[in-house]
Amino acid sequence: MHENAKISLNSIDIGRAALHIALTANRAEEMRLKERLAGQGIRATAVDFGGEFIPSIVKIIERAVVAAQRQGLVTETHVGAGAVAGAAHEALEQVKNKAVGFNVGGKIGIARCGEHLCVAIYMGVGVLNLNEMCVGLAHRSLASDE
Repeated sequence: MHENAKISLNSIDIGRAALHIALTANRAEEMRLKERLAGQGIRATAVDFGGEFIPSIVKIIERAVVAAQRQGLVTETHVGAGAVAGAAHEALEQVKNKAVGFNVGGKIGIARCGEHLCVAIYMGVGVLNLNEMCVGLAHRSLASDE
């Protein structure tokens, strides 16, 4: 943040942060971005996933919830877990038409600042090296202390 300037972040800013961390190519890049975002008051994390799409849906949502809880983005309550699970599910809904019946692999990015929580899914869809790319992004609001 700038000296003595209070920057108000909104859902678009947090969505952008979630997408940026989902786009990181490796853990080192992810860690650098997490530090930069933390300097702006945004907490973020990311987790990889892969497999056949339909059987992987539950695992993808679970991985998002566990990552968000472990990194302190949400509390270990049904409210925090529900917000992450709901946003992850909505992001997956946005990409399901391309993904059904195919293998997928990618990264989930999660960002939180105040009452704004965003989950971004960035993934490749396909067989062998014949991939299509998909992005899903969703937002949830929850109490700042949650």
